[in-house]
Amino acid sequence: MRLVILDRDGVINEDSDAYIKSPEEWIPIPGSLEAIARLNRADYKVVVASNQSGLARGLFDFDTLNRIHEKMHRALAEVGGSIDAIFFCPHGPDDKCACRKPKIGLFHDIARRMGVSLRGVPAIGDSLRDLQAAESVGAQPILVLTGKGQQTLKQLGPESESGIPVFDNLAASIDCLLAEEDIH
Repeated sequence: MRLVILDRDGVINEDSDAYIKSPEEWIPIPGSLEAIARLNRADYKVVVASNQSGLARGLFDFDTLNRIHEKMHRALAEVGGSIDAIFFCPHGPDDKCACRKPKIGLFHDIARRMGVSLRGVPAIGDSLRDLQAAESVGAQPILVLTGKGQQTLKQLGPESESGIPVFDNLAASIDCLLAEEDIH
């Protein structure tokens, strides 16, 4: 099975320092949904791994999170795409859980539930914690410059030093992934 792991906020949809708290605030980044659909057509499974500390902070509830994800699923279906599973951490930064990225609980859950090794699996994110979690399980971290990506790039330093591929957005990263596949 071929798999790609995506962060949600800042990768698939616009991010907000005030959190995405309602379906109305969930706005796809241009080209992201079509990129996921291209992955689906190339027989990739696509899963989301997302910290959702707004739940622990009381900013929204599980019903609202489900409605946000329903909107994402509907928007994807309109362009011929789908997400196979959504894994999320509902805890806050002080909860000492094992699933909040950069910890690797979400990634272990993905591996177990999908029945795959994550070694080399592309894991696309916009924050340092996304990249750290991916690296910790042997996945291939990929940085996109949408969302918090510009800040993260400054934290990483020069691209050549980190070894982490950097792309303008999800669409560009998927274009490269699929083009490399065509070469092999």
